[in-house]
Amino acid sequence: MGRTSRKRRSSLATRMTIASAALLLGGGGLVAVNVYASAHEETSGPSGESGQDASSAAQQTQVATIDCPDVGNALPDVPDGARGRVDGELATLDSQITEAYQRLASNRAAAAQDPNFVQNSILGPLKDKRVAVLGRIGQDIGRAGGQPPDGLDGMAQCTGRSTGGGGSSSPAPSGSSAPGQDPSQQPEQPGQSGQPGESGQPEQPSTGNGPEAGDFVAIESVQPNVSNARNQRGASRGTFTTKCGRNENGKFNPDNVIVAPGVSNGAHHMHDYVGNQATDAFSSDDDLAAGQTSCRNQGDKSTYYWPVLRLQNGKDEADAGADGGGKDQNVGEIQTPASVTLKFDGNPTSKVVAMPRFLRIITGDAKAFTNGDANANASWSCTGFENRQLKDKYPICPDGSKVVRTFRFQSCWDGTNTDSANHRTHVAFEDPRTGACPQGFKAIPQLVQRIVYDVPPGPGFAVDSFPEQLHKPVTDHGDFINVFDTRLMQRVASCINRGDRCT
Repeated sequence: MGRTSRKRRSSLATRMTIASAALLLGGGGLVAVNVYASAHEETSGPSGESGQDASSAAQQTQVATIDCPDVGNALPDVPDGARGRVDGELATLDSQITEAYQRLASNRAAAAQDPNFVQNSILGPLKDKRVAVLGRIGQDIGRAGGQPPDGLDGMAQCTGRSTGGGGSSSPAPSGSSAPGQDPSQQPEQPGQSGQPGESGQPEQPSTGNGPEAGDFVAIESVQPNVSNARNQRGASRGTFTTKCGRNENGKFNPDNVIVAPGVSNGAHHMHDYVGNQATDAFSSDDDLAAGQTSCRNQGDKSTYYWPVLRLQNGKDEADAGADGGGKDQNVGEIQTPASVTLKFDGNPTSKVVAMPRFLRIITGDAKAFTNGDANANASWSCTGFENRQLKDKYPICPDGSKVVRTFRFQSCWDGTNTDSANHRTHVAFEDPRTGACPQGFKAIPQLVQRIVYDVPPGPGFAVDSFPEQLHKPVTDHGDFINVFDTRLMQRVASCINRGDRCT
């Protein structure tokens, strides 16, 4: 699979700069231009469908994606004996949503002509399929001695919805923040969903697969918004940095061994991997322990992965016809990061304990566009401007500055479990103001991933996503499985607790 890394002074960069400037015309407001139109959708005219008049186009864009309740988040207490079967059923639900979205995308003309088409031909059949799967999930939990959550059957109904111009699906009030961040330090951002841009005109939804121009903002227009808890007496002030490369060897797959173990293409988008080279959907803990690693310190066989970032330059990647790639509406050239930094930090209030081996942590939410941003946690910025972080916008960086993705993982552990049914409740974020862990949780080294890309300035890139998530920046996320050698992990914790900077 080809990998590219564009230099900023190329002719392509010049063209993208011109395109970016064009998008910013009209009183300074970003207009709703789809910069990520899928090769699988017909968008032959401004309305998105050849031969459709303006009213049909408006009706057609009313349903831009499919919004389904996230069943996985509603299952915090699945008995161990049922987890494998339940994970498989959850992956089936994801595949059903993907198939329904693909049907929506390829039948926009029919949806424009018949106001009942989406409900009768897409959402109704989808509900019937989900009812059957939810029934099996309830049976699996019951047979293993558990109690299915109340209201599980009510999660079968999905809805059609418009993007409203490219912001978060459930825009929170100004000042909303990701877990672990100070809400008071988040800025108001221009171009929020359904709100007028600087031109005073509301942005309109696009018929493409996203993102839209409204998903981008010039980083120079964002006010500084980073605030960290101050170290207190007893803090663990050290750091440990592991160097695992930047996926120069091109390890990609669309699996997710944490969320959908044993399911090929469980993510429906492509992941970059550094660290453990044995990672795929079928990797057991023993497979990971025996795997090779790209990390310089061979005692670190951990798995670090995240959605790839693609450049939209009209060129197809080698996965254009593959699962996770073009078949799931992820198109464009995959970008090799310019640099990847993997650092473990301490806690502002206490010493840290060593992570248990095979601890699994997911930060961010791959479905945040339809779920809302309660679990969104990745942030976007530019080199030279990293005191300004964005959660639901991609940054437009000035010339000479590079795009930065940052993932701050949960740094509090329940002291017992290496995973949980919803892959979240066994870990937690520290209090953003005090740095303290929730009661009953222990501080562990906090993984901070910083990924830098040298891409042309302006709207012209996006992360891979589930098709129905429309490549929104708020869906960015990172995954980690700790496969440090036990002795090395003890050294990591000791280094951090001493206040040293170690590698």
